[in-house]
Amino acid sequence: MPSTAAAPVDRFFQISERGSTVTRELRGGLATFFAMAYIVVLNPIILASAEDKFGHRLDNAQLVTATALIAGITTVLMGVVGNVPIAVAAGLGINAVVALQLAPKMSWPDAMGMVVLAGLVLMILVASGLRQRVMDAIPNGIRRSIAIGIGLFISLIGLVDSGFVTRNPDSAHTTVPLGLGQGGQLTGWPVLVFVLGLALMFVLVVRKARGAILIGIVTMTVVAIVVNAAADIPEADWGLNVPKVPESVVGTPDFGLIGQVSLFGGFKEVGVLTGGLFVFTVLLSGFFDAMGTIIGVGEESGLTDEKGQLPRMGRILMVDGVGVAGGGLGSCSANTCFVESTAGVGEGARTGLANIVTGGLFLLALVFTPLATIVPHQAATPALVVVGFLIMASNVASIEWGDATVAVPAFLTVIAMPFTYSITNGIGVGVLAFVLLKTATGRIREVPWLLGAVGACFLVYFMLHPIEQALGVR
Repeated sequence: MPSTAAAPVDRFFQISERGSTVTRELRGGLATFFAMAYIVVLNPIILASAEDKFGHRLDNAQLVTATALIAGITTVLMGVVGNVPIAVAAGLGINAVVALQLAPKMSWPDAMGMVVLAGLVLMILVASGLRQRVMDAIPNGIRRSIAIGIGLFISLIGLVDSGFVTRNPDSAHTTVPLGLGQGGQLTGWPVLVFVLGLALMFVLVVRKARGAILIGIVTMTVVAIVVNAAADIPEADWGLNVPKVPESVVGTPDFGLIGQVSLFGGFKEVGVLTGGLFVFTVLLSGFFDAMGTIIGVGEESGLTDEKGQLPRMGRILMVDGVGVAGGGLGSCSANTCFVESTAGVGEGARTGLANIVTGGLFLLALVFTPLATIVPHQAATPALVVVGFLIMASNVASIEWGDATVAVPAFLTVIAMPFTYSITNGIGVGVLAFVLLKTATGRIREVPWLLGAVGACFLVYFMLHPIEQALGVR
């Protein structure tokens, strides 16, 4: 039973009702933050590396502030309004679209205005009920395959970010895109930290130890700090976050980018048609990236009902739309639901209280940014691999593998996510395959009309390049 002091918190977040405890929620919030804190460093690098049409670059320090601020606000908002342990931050993939497709053809305020418009459209879709109806139209087989695909995807993210798997350079002229470590061998102390962390977490999970993931992250961070100090390892070997005690734990936030947005300026630069296609690209990526993450986290946390729906789904989707628009207003790109939230779910998080912890830590990072960057990828990424396994194990048996019209789309969804490094692409391939096979076998009535409409949107999405060429917008 919760204590008298904790009773209001327990009732508000339905902690006991969902079979959780305050301690689990706190651990889960910490685990999620550690698993995704890299975005405070990585998002500014991606955006600051690009120039807009006029040769301007965004300031890195201002981007760090904006990234942490918007992530903190939207994550707390998701916890309070949606009451789910799904953290929100600048979406990888969408930020690349903003940096590489939008900004070179307009100013940064214009590009961020496109992001705000995409968020507003998302909110309109939620208010109309259309976004939830689209999610409800996704068949159970594809829902399960989305969760499995996310499991594989986050496992691959963990392996790549840790350096256990690396991309073979194009100059190698090999047909093998990925390889083990460097040149087919595991080299260096950082990778060893990852391997030891992975082994430790799996042992703790198998032994059903409480706090297995968080214990693993904290333990390996300490190990990494000691190893880095003793072995004098080059900072580049660790990646973005170097495990060392910072000279100062306090940094001064710079809010200069907040509100630097031109809502319709981009249309003046590229025209209505091209601008509309840009908004469509951001909209579709944000729509289905979030949908896949929500389904995956919902399935893993056991919060979905027999129809695969989460409680407060409308509120969850609305906050996600707010995150997209908020990211544009903050000039840090669209914010969306983060798949790394599964690290917190794996630690036992089941309510929005975990988000209060995660969001609060992002807000603290505004001042204590140096502390947020001492956890190296090699200490946090084992959690992604472990959680990826847990997600897959709980969903594989639920797919109707005997029905090829379900099994083939499920298979394509699963492999497309990690192989294309995109949740949206995986969902799109699966939906198109489902519609095609049901139609080809005379079972088109099993395809909800709304799913057919989604398939048409994905067809445009995948054919966007030739369509733009045909319309002369490139």
